[in-house]
Amino acid sequence: AGIPNELIDGLIAQGARELTVVNNNAGNGDTGLAALLATGRVRKIICSFPRQADSHVFDALYRSRKIELELVPQGNLAERLRAAGAGIGAFFTPTGFGTELARHADGSPKETRRIDGRDYVLEYPIHGDVALIKAERGDRWGNLSYRMAARNFGPVMATAARHTVATVHEIVPLGALDPEAIVTPGIFVSKLLRVERVATQAGGFKAVA
Repeated sequence: AGIPNELIDGLIAQGARELTVVNNNAGNGDTGLAALLATGRVRKIICSFPRQADSHVFDALYRSRKIELELVPQGNLAERLRAAGAGIGAFFTPTGFGTELARHADGSPKETRRIDGRDYVLEYPIHGDVALIKAERGDRWGNLSYRMAARNFGPVMATAARHTVATVHEIVPLGALDPEAIVTPGIFVSKLLRVERVATQAGGFKAVA
């Protein structure tokens, strides 16, 4: 719901290489993130759900050792992004303790600690250079509101990156957004792009920049 396909298409056209991508999954079908992976320009992906029924692009790349994977439990992924935006240096979490996820990519163990009788693993923030996110409405200052599940990762992604580019389906005048409905304040948004919804033959909608 929150994948900014138009921005990913723009990134493909821009030609950046040796990318590290942070996302909830490793792409679906042949569009969006999967299309970016298919270009061979992604060196590493950090995600929670790399394999799904239609994640054949990632699957082929991983099996042929053409892409590196850092598997992160979904709660840890969200918290590592939130920590980056909040200026938290590191945090302890029980998730992953005693499993292979409590090891670094080189196989060395992550730092652990017992707190109040429970074992925890030390995890570090994920900082991004650029966040590409999809929102529902925005104003020219970059204040954003989201639609339903599209806000799952967009807000924390925006705060974790140095620059954030967002797509919206509607740009409204300043003051039109209820301050209580603004999820991502404009201070975290660098660029805003409006994409239109157009009806498809199947009765759904797709966006056109």
